[in-house]
Amino acid sequence: MRLHTLLEVLPFFSVEGEGNPAISNIANHHKKVKNGDLFICINGLEVDSHSLAPLAEKNGAAAILAERSIEANVPVIIVPDTKKAMAILADYFYKQPSHQLLLIGVTGTNGKTTTTHLIDQVLTKCGMKTGLIGTMHIKVGDELQVSHNTTPDSLTLQKTFKQFCDKGVRSAIMEVSSHALHQGRVHGCDYDIAVFTNLTQDHLDYHKSMDDYRNAKGLLFSQLGNTYFKKSPKYAIINKDDEAADFFIRATAAHVFTYGLSPSADFYARDIVLKATESAFTLVSPFGEREVVLKFAGQFNVYNALAAIATASAAGISIEDSARSLERAHGVRGRFETISEGQPFSVIVDYAHTPDGLKNVLETIQSISKGKVIVVVGCGGDRDKIKRPIMAEIACEYGDFAIFTSDNPRTEDPDSILKDMESGVVGKQYHLIVDRKEAIKKALSLAKPDDFVLIAGKGHETYQIIGNNVYDFDDRQVARQIIKGM
Repeated sequence: MRLHTLLEVLPFFSVEGEGNPAISNIANHHKKVKNGDLFICINGLEVDSHSLAPLAEKNGAAAILAERSIEANVPVIIVPDTKKAMAILADYFYKQPSHQLLLIGVTGTNGKTTTTHLIDQVLTKCGMKTGLIGTMHIKVGDELQVSHNTTPDSLTLQKTFKQFCDKGVRSAIMEVSSHALHQGRVHGCDYDIAVFTNLTQDHLDYHKSMDDYRNAKGLLFSQLGNTYFKKSPKYAIINKDDEAADFFIRATAAHVFTYGLSPSADFYARDIVLKATESAFTLVSPFGEREVVLKFAGQFNVYNALAAIATASAAGISIEDSARSLERAHGVRGRFETISEGQPFSVIVDYAHTPDGLKNVLETIQSISKGKVIVVVGCGGDRDKIKRPIMAEIACEYGDFAIFTSDNPRTEDPDSILKDMESGVVGKQYHLIVDRKEAIKKALSLAKPDDFVLIAGKGHETYQIIGNNVYDFDDRQVARQIIKGM
């Protein structure tokens, strides 16, 4: 595609330099630029890549998109906002691939990963080739790729959607973070179904208030569009039991399916039975009733399953097929995952890193535990400090023995993070062990038959960030090694 043809989708811009080169690809990282690429300068949180434009040109950039004048021997296109322009150009350059997919976006504080994976398993088991984008990985059919963000930038998304289409994918399911919505990373994505799981405290270091956080999530629903097409209807799937439900329902012009545990929801669960290794309930929906038995525990997973069923119904899949698929579905790595090496007590690894997430997991464990509940938990550095004392308080309130340790301290002093946690549990009993491996070892050494040990916060992660370094660390493998050595 020639540069001038590509630029036709922008309303206005100015050009410095002469020429109309052929554009072979688009890149927003100077090291990824190849001959014939359009290099897009991004003024990011850590780096302003306008200063890297000379390196991009040296690597073969045929043109540069920027927000200000740059000395270059190739055409420089100047626009007010390169992030917005990047979304528009990428959508056009890759031939609007999201329009060719059944695109499903899932947002919320907790449950995004599990819900996307359950939806993916339902659609796959019903014969649809799927793609998945999220915290754990990017999946194209059966192929897994590394994911660097919960929701990639707009350029990466459009490239990924194009890859999906080229490989015969019919539906893409993705986690949509509040950061991505606020920063415009999903501009250009033509969502067909948007799902809201829940809204609880998180990311207040970025959003500053719960209203700002909620409003960012609401963008997914307001951006579903304001028109109706019989052949391609849009749907919003809303957790009716959440306090923010009405806000999200009002935010969208799309058809709304609600789910929850109350009969006021369109899809609801009654007669719930929770066990250590399964959850059972009766699904009631506008399309009929069905007994459902899941192979994973917890009331929170009942919610996730309801969201998946409602989403599948919006996609035209019967509740019978959805329920049958979910009954064969497996849990998600690092989400209430059981670690079993023959020990006489239970060990659970979970990603719970928010107050509500930790509370939900501990309430589930309390309901099935015959012994004591031992909790290992920390809080991430350079992140929301407000939740630290709340996390500690929940660990002490719902656990019999709490050990506070490092999560990913990043550039913060781990001791200062633990002091913030301590402020929420004055007068209560707990242990402070900065070294995460030692904390896990201590928790396992305290466990007696029938006890539960919860290792919370990192879940599927296979690393720990200390300072600016990334070290290998997997809670699941560390727990297994310690148990084997006991």
